[in-house]
Amino acid sequence: MKIKKFEVGPLLVNCYIVYDENTKDGFVIDPGDEPDLILDFIKEEELIIQYIICTHGHFDHIGAVKEIKDETGAKIILHREDLEIYRNSPQVAMQFFGIEIEPQPEPDTLIEDGDTFMIVNRELKFIYTPGHSPGSVSIYIEGCLFTGDTLFAGSVGRTDLFGGDMQKLLISLKKIANLPSDTLIFPGHGPKTKLGIEIKSNPFYHEII
Repeated sequence: MKIKKFEVGPLLVNCYIVYDENTKDGFVIDPGDEPDLILDFIKEEELIIQYIICTHGHFDHIGAVKEIKDETGAKIILHREDLEIYRNSPQVAMQFFGIEIEPQPEPDTLIEDGDTFMIVNRELKFIYTPGHSPGSVSIYIEGCLFTGDTLFAGSVGRTDLFGGDMQKLLISLKKIANLPSDTLIFPGHGPKTKLGIEIKSNPFYHEII
């Protein structure tokens, strides 16, 4: 399994392409902007993108979903609790940030906590981690956790946006802490880290552990 990261858009969102270098099957996590950059890599590696997974519905994480879906035919995955935020993202992006994005296609699959998929010859598990948004999810696959804006290196996602809730976020952090300490964390912004490091040094973990 290989992981390619791109920092895209004005808010420097981490978009990940996860793929099997033998079968060329793969999926994209949080294509927030710069679709040409993402698609050029997909074409260069001759990847077969099966899913576009949105860790949550905020505009900076979904702004290129339409272009990626149009080009690859991949199915869009989102937690049902973020559907309203996802649908309203163009208005929010323009009203609060002056950024224009297109309305995005409706998700093909609305996931629940604990749902699993077999993809790139591995089991992918969705962990419901609300707090940053009502429907935020983290994605666990083969010792790697893609946390969106739930957990960053040394910090967490903001909770002052619509649907944010710090108490729910702290509960989500505790839930994540049950994973192996050597789990690699791939956040929605900033550098990757390890779960064990965050449990020991992240100030938000000090509030719950």
